[in-house]
Parts: sequence; C-alpha cells; structure tokens
Amino acid sequence: MTTLPDIFKAYDVRGVYPNELDPEIAYQIGRALVVYLNAQEIAVGRDMRVSSPSLSSAIIDGILDQGADVCDVGLVSTDGLYFAVGKYGFDGGVMVTASHNPPEYNGFKICRSEARALSMDEGIGDIRDLVEKNQFKDPDARGAVHERDVLSPFSDHVLSLIDVDSVKPMKIAIDAGNGMGGKVVPAVFGKLPTEVVPLFFELDGRFPNHLANPIEPENVEDLRKAIAEHKADFGIAFDGDADRMFILDEHGEFVGGDMVTALVGKAMLNKHPGSSIVYNLICSRAVPETVEREGGTPIISRVGHSYIKATMRKNDAVFGGEHSGHFYFRDNWYADSGIIAALTVIELLSKEGKTISEALKPLDPYVRSGEINSEVADQSAVLRKIENHFSDADISHLDGLTVSYDDWWFNVRGSNTQPLLRLNVEAANRDLLKEKTDEVLAIIRG
Repeated sequence: MTTLPDIFKAYDVRGVYPNELDPEIAYQIGRALVVYLNAQEIAVGRDMRVSSPSLSSAIIDGILDQGADVCDVGLVSTDGLYFAVGKYGFDGGVMVTASHNPPEYNGFKICRSEARALSMDEGIGDIRDLVEKNQFKDPDARGAVHERDVLSPFSDHVLSLIDVDSVKPMKIAIDAGNGMGGKVVPAVFGKLPTEVVPLFFELDGRFPNHLANPIEPENVEDLRKAIAEHKADFGIAFDGDADRMFILDEHGEFVGGDMVTALVGKAMLNKHPGSSIVYNLICSRAVPETVEREGGTPIISRVGHSYIKATMRKNDAVFGGEHSGHFYFRDNWYADSGIIAALTVIELLSKEGKTISEALKPLDPYVRSGEINSEVADQSAVLRKIENHFSDADISHLDGLTVSYDDWWFNVRGSNTQPLLRLNVEAANRDLLKEKTDEVLAIIRG
C-alpha cells in the first residue's frame, strides 16, 4: 500500500512539486485513471508551469502503459482541454495545472467524457484508492500517443457562441498574469474589432510579475493602472489556467463574480428567452432579481462546480455562475470558460452601447462585505449559536447557514480544509452592512 501525501482534493489533485506531487505519483494517477474510466483514449493538456512538462510526460506514460491512447493537446487553457474532450469525444481528459496557486504548486484537473469534471465524491477518491493499492495489471498492448493543436478550433468554438458582427470597436486591457490567457487571448481577440492592451502575455510559470490569482487586490493593481493610462473601456484578468475571468470597470473598480453572473445571465436570456440560470448561494440577490426581471428562472445551488453543473443539467439551464469567477455554459458541455464569459460581456456592452458601470447600475442596488474568514475551533457550535441568535429570520441550510431578512442577508460556511468560517454579508446600504457584519462577527469571534 502506497502512502500518499494529501494531494487529492475536493475538485482536483494539487500539491507542491516535487515534495508532494512528483512524476512517480503522476504516472500512477495515469494508470489509475484508465482503470477508473475504462478508457480507450484520454486527452492531456498542460499549463506553462516549470514542472508541467515532466508531470505531463509522466501521466501520459501511465495512461499509455495501462493500454489507453493519448491525445496530447500540449500547452492549452483548462477550458481548451474541456473543449477537446467534448468536441472530439475522448473518454476523459487531464489538465496539468495548479490554476492560481504559487509557482511551486502543480496538479491535475480531471474530467470524464463530455467534459464532466471529476470530484472527490465522483472519481478522485476512487483514483486515490487505486494509486494507494498500486496493483495495476499490465494490458495486452501499450497505447499510442498523437498530438493535436486545438487552439484554432477552440477559438472558433468560443466565437461561435456570440454574434461577432455585433461587437463594436473598444479598447480592453487584458492581464494574463503570465498564464495561459497569453496564448488563448490573441487567437480569439485577433478576430474581433477590439484593441487589446496586453499585460504579461509571456508564458512564464515562475509568475515574475504577480501571481495569476486576480481575486487578490494586489494582483490586479497593474491592470488598474493600465486601464487609467490607456483610457481602456474596461479590463479583464485571467487566472493561471485561464478558466476563470475577472473584470475591472472603466474606473478600475473590481466587479464581483456574482455581478458578472448577472451581466452574462442577462445576455444569455436575450439569446435564450425564458431559460433557467443557476447561481450559487454566495451570489448577490441582484442575480436572481436580474434573471427574473429578464424573464428567466433563477435556480440556487450550493457552492462548487460539481453542484452547479449537476443543477444545470437537471434543469437544462443555459448558464451558471459563481462569485468566484467560474462561469458555466450549456453549449460548452456545461464546462466553465472564462473567455466565453468575457466575450458574452463584450457582446452585451456592444449591443447596449454602455460602459460596464452603466450596465451594472440598474442591476445592482446592494452593498457587500466580501468574504471574511474567522478561525474557530468548533464550527458546528458557532453555527448553532448564530442560528439561535437570528431565529426570527428565514433560515436555509443548503450550504452552511444562510440567514435572510428583507433588507439584508448573510451566509456563513465552514472551510473544507481549514478551521475557518467564511462569512459573506449583503445589505441595502453601507450603514446597515457595517452594523450587521459587526453583529455577526461578534458572535463568530466570541
């Protein structure tokens, strides 16, 4: 029985290279994936991290030695890997990436056919168990590997989901953070009448300028300056594997993922009237209110891609969005894609002739705290204490504890990996937001 480090996470495999995740473990994961999926052919892509070539080579060897073929799609964004699996009908796919994590990390995002991502509840735990046993039977024949460049067909696919002819000339500052957006953005935006102000498009897994984690304010400071300097219409920042996308408006103000969800949801309902839109429960009330106002059906979900995608498939939802910058599209095999979300926002702004802030103003009357983390020893006890304190409210236990009043609400959830409670509060005005945030934090922090 192999003793493994704690690299098998809720939605992917991730750890420090080579101390926690090395080529030997990658090789075993490749063999286990073939066994778990009973796969004939698997697509493998990788990001620009320094350790990605060695891990990609190792997992490919494992897949081949277990008897399956490999389509090596090379340097690609995660949504490009999902596209390859969905478009060409592979039995599964592996993206070698650690997304937004620092350079010493790497990992695998894994999906089955139709780009259905694996999670700990479905697949990742089984693969871990197979790797721990390390009792693989040699097949009759080794698999074969071939290469395929998917950048051009992927760019054609994402552009096919908007009305390219409606896009008006605009100047957009785009920060790729030395990640895979630096490869994908030129291929896509080169076919639009947009002027791109490029920041850090050079692929460099050492992240010499800043980490490719745009949700942290310090990592979008260069983008904010570029918007002002170049008088850009707005800014876009991608994370390391370019599956998540974040927006700064024309004033350099950060636009939350939930408000991007509202914008994209509105655009999708213009194209698909009466459709369902899925959003996670951390999103602003502005999201379901926008969806209803635009004639759609808002459907709430737990946080996390496996829950969002399952809810979307169950309800034939055309789009799903999360506060964390993940955006999912039915016509993209329900997979997330930052660049499709960006294109959809560009299309909406072009058709409405508005800036980002003008488009958001009628949709968003609320103020929000952002996520506030507190270290607690006993999460359950604190959650019970909060629920008792707010017993006159509308209470939901869909994901953590959601407490709702007419003019404010909050959600508090436990971290899966740390002794933390995560608090998000939204209110009708800033005074109420401060009052209620302080009230909840007083209970959490004792």
